[in-house]
Amino acid sequence: MNAPTKTPNASGWKPGTPVEGHNAVSGPDTVTGNRALMLEEPLIFEIAGNGSTGVDLPEPVGGTNRLGGMERSAPIGLPGLSEPETVRHYTRLSRQNYAIDLGLFPLGSCTMKHNPRLNEKVARMPGFADVHPLQPVDTVRGALEVVNELAHWLIELTGMHGVAMSPKAGAHGELCGILCIRAALEARGDAREVILVPESAHGTNPATAAFAGYRVEDIPATADGRVDLEALKARLGPDVAGVMITNPNTCGLFERDMKAISDAVHAAGGFVYCDGANFNAIVGKVRPGDLGVDAMHINLHKTFSTPHGGGGPGSGPVVLSEALSPYGPLPYTARTKDGVVHLIEEEGAEAFSQEHFGGSMDSFGRMTAFHGQMGMFTRALTYILSHGADGLRQVAEDAVLNANYILRSLEDVLHAPFGDSGPCMHEALFGDRGFAEGLSTLDLAKGLIDEGFHPMTMYFPLVVHGAMLVEPTETESRAALDQFIGALRSVAERAKAGDESLKTAPHYAPRRRLDETQAARKPVLAWDDPNLV
Repeated sequence: MNAPTKTPNASGWKPGTPVEGHNAVSGPDTVTGNRALMLEEPLIFEIAGNGSTGVDLPEPVGGTNRLGGMERSAPIGLPGLSEPETVRHYTRLSRQNYAIDLGLFPLGSCTMKHNPRLNEKVARMPGFADVHPLQPVDTVRGALEVVNELAHWLIELTGMHGVAMSPKAGAHGELCGILCIRAALEARGDAREVILVPESAHGTNPATAAFAGYRVEDIPATADGRVDLEALKARLGPDVAGVMITNPNTCGLFERDMKAISDAVHAAGGFVYCDGANFNAIVGKVRPGDLGVDAMHINLHKTFSTPHGGGGPGSGPVVLSEALSPYGPLPYTARTKDGVVHLIEEEGAEAFSQEHFGGSMDSFGRMTAFHGQMGMFTRALTYILSHGADGLRQVAEDAVLNANYILRSLEDVLHAPFGDSGPCMHEALFGDRGFAEGLSTLDLAKGLIDEGFHPMTMYFPLVVHGAMLVEPTETESRAALDQFIGALRSVAERAKAGDESLKTAPHYAPRRRLDETQAARKPVLAWDDPNLV
């Protein structure tokens, strides 16, 4: 089959030139490269070859410029388009994007839930959307009230003592918690140097511990996918600063020995850091503080509904136990007896620190220049208040129910390595055992694209060969789940039967399968003008 062609324009297109990578699979080729409403869209530089711009400004007359000899001496090289051309370009690209507003987004460990539009409306209210980090504190009292109110509810939901709101994302929150642990140990003159990280923890945990200067040692998992408590106890000693544990863990399982783990670590003089990325599975049901956790980050952009992706901002507040609260980072918010919220930006503010941190602070310093992500805070607080206690509890219950529905609906066709370990939590974990020789998890994922779904998280966690981690969240209906299950079942059966067409999937996407190794090692990040080459 011949490839479709591009129409000529000023950038050098010629009739008959193939649309490289185009994935036409049925029917006759088209001159444009379009497939009905799936429009073929070249790079913005390629469609901007006529030298036009959306706005033409006259040359300035008279006077001297203030550029100090730094004025441009050559064309800037940016594409020139009219307004409709620009709008159409990005709208056409958006049609090739998968999004939670199009369908179920099964990425495991990511909690890609629907984002209620109410939260977006509140985040765009004047006083929130236009707040500036350099405004005088007296002009942002309402924003500080929101931050303080959210801090209060995060402490309530987790059963902790204090909270640091400034960390910008999950890994940033991890670092904050480990730095609190380091500061607490240094305050008592205890030079411990080891952080224990179970196999079932998130991959950022060992990286965070190493970045903070600790030596990382693994703790094995049991056959049922949970932390080996006896192995952990055997390794504890005077050199262990703490443990970083993910609960629910990366296998989608609740750590039933969490309290025993915390008690053992505390008895050995260490601290317990809990990765809170999977908090969506237990919010309203379990308080980590009751399990002996000393620090835990909360991904507001996961549990409390903020849009993911596209490099957008995250937010990772860290809740702290009474033992670690005095060492939390600056700044923080605190409310005086007359109800006025202040932003505390330096140590020694005794009058304010009493409520928030339980006494004078020995802060390790700042995590970031400014306090936090205002849009994340407003969305999260709106989500919490609109759901209420019963609604948040139902979030966890429905998320766990949906994940177990997927697990039990597919365990007869996909290998479920921990299917006998009891109910899963928020995500179902499968492996590639039983696939025909030559077919892999990657092939299954590409086949799922043809079915109209974004693939699940692949090859993670590493403890399962060819892992496929599926997290449906609580926002999917049974009908949506049934459609996804049917699609995944079909592709899995093809993989087990040795369907060779999976090796060249996807067949119906706008682009064919990439050489992902070359794309990672030798990415083409710049466009070369063919007229200048």
